[in-house]
Amino acid sequence: MRPAESADHPALFMIVRRGEILVEARPEGFAVPTAMVDIPHGTHHILGSTAEGTWVYGVDVAERTDEPDDHLWVPLRQLYGKIDETLWVVAGRAEQIISWDRTHQYCGRCGAATVAQTTERSRKCPSCALLAYPRLSPAVITLVTRGEGQDEEALLAWGRQFPGRFYSTLAGFVEPGENLEQCVAREIMEEVGVTVSDITYFGSQPWPFPNSLMLGFTARYVGGELVLQEEEIVEAGWFRADALPPCPRGGMSIAGALIESWLRRMGQ
Repeated sequence: MRPAESADHPALFMIVRRGEILVEARPEGFAVPTAMVDIPHGTHHILGSTAEGTWVYGVDVAERTDEPDDHLWVPLRQLYGKIDETLWVVAGRAEQIISWDRTHQYCGRCGAATVAQTTERSRKCPSCALLAYPRLSPAVITLVTRGEGQDEEALLAWGRQFPGRFYSTLAGFVEPGENLEQCVAREIMEEVGVTVSDITYFGSQPWPFPNSLMLGFTARYVGGELVLQEEEIVEAGWFRADALPPCPRGGMSIAGALIESWLRRMGQ
């Protein structure tokens, strides 16, 4: 008997349909199911338990599974702010683990069917013994500043991934063989053509779009003119705290946390 099936162990179920989470539609808002609904489903993945002792499961269902009565499929990104933030993070964990499990049913080296391991979260090839673990892609995200006092400015860029005019901090994935500080310096040089120093760790955030660990940094401008990597960046510029363009402000992203921290330091 799994803990969730015992009356002594309350449970929550993160039921995942290809990037969408099944939620109960209640008059007061959305809720995560506390019982497994009557729909066809595959593997259950134990995600852990809350501080109150509630077990949390990720449940894999087929892409075309219909929602039962009084339930809705909601894309993970759109679910932010509609359920508790901690549960939203757990939902992201569920989606990432289920996506990994789906895409590693066969060995990437010899093609044999893999087997889920019971002692750790991995899948093993019985033919060549290759182990596959959930993928995690580290990425850096950096707020660059220049100037002093009230004349200090932040470097923000409008990336092509944003459909409307929306600026943010600079980010990119870590490449094999480089440390985080080297990645910060390289990404900023590649994307906007400037050099930086005083690269300082700020904080981190799991980010399930698609499977990242975002590592936040601050840095100081050293030199260079803005030269944009046009396939990545639409516009970039230096902005005072009292004249920011549309950009993240707090909320769900570490980019917003970086900007809010700078604004507080600037007295905004």
